[in-house]
Amino acid sequence: MKVLILGANGMLGHDLIAVFNAAGYETIGADKPEIDIADKARIKDYIEQAKPDFVINAAAYTAVDDCEKNAELANLVNGTAVGFIAEACKEINATLVHISTDYIFDGHAAEGCTAAGGYKEDDSPNPINAYGKSKLLGEQELARIMGDGGKYYLVRTSWLYGKHGKNFVDTIISLGCSRPWLNVVNDQIGKPTYTADLAAAIKDLILSAPANGIYHLVNENAVSWYDFTLEIFGLLNIKTPVKPVSSSEFPRPAERPKCSILINNKRPHLRDHFDALKDCVRLLAVRAQ
Repeated sequence: MKVLILGANGMLGHDLIAVFNAAGYETIGADKPEIDIADKARIKDYIEQAKPDFVINAAAYTAVDDCEKNAELANLVNGTAVGFIAEACKEINATLVHISTDYIFDGHAAEGCTAAGGYKEDDSPNPINAYGKSKLLGEQELARIMGDGGKYYLVRTSWLYGKHGKNFVDTIISLGCSRPWLNVVNDQIGKPTYTADLAAAIKDLILSAPANGIYHLVNENAVSWYDFTLEIFGLLNIKTPVKPVSSSEFPRPAERPKCSILINNKRPHLRDHFDALKDCVRLLAVRAQ
């Protein structure tokens, strides 16, 4: 079996390559400047020549705040380009796995955003920022081109972190080691997801070959960004004081959903996010030595 991973140089892309290589798949990794998913002719030719059995699209424009002032580019990369990939996959009968986000929801799923609340796979999207709108456009393009019987999996995930690339975990560690105190929002709640675990779950999804459609793949048990910070600092014995603040005290160009909890009703649950965090922090500490 041959797997083509788009966005191979990204945080998730690195772990996807490692997981599929370890499983004995023939793995092809592609990213800029070699391939630009927004170039319709180029992506069509590349996929047709590679002839993969599966294409995993982990490429995206993920700078959430930048998307507010570059909405046209975000819609092209995160939306229209997904249609280009889907058309190419359909032409060669390849299965497309497309990665989407909790940001396609508005964050009002449950009052107080308790761990019992959140979004199921069939809940209606209602994005509140340009990034979320662009990712929803990608979902719509995928469904439109592939159709009801199409060979695709739409995988939504949230709050990604890992050992490759910039993410909340290594950023907050750096800030905790360089500043006398920190303010961290405590009214945005979600499920932090380790890219190594997500990559393994995507491999298992492909192997089990369930019906096409939407799947939520996240590490379990929701926390706020504030509580997640305390967990990270506790594991590393970082003593920097952390003050919980509301989102209104931390204005950003793009509004964030208050409730980013994704509920996985279709697949085996991934492990608790704290267990995954311990593994990631251990690897980051080794790399820093």
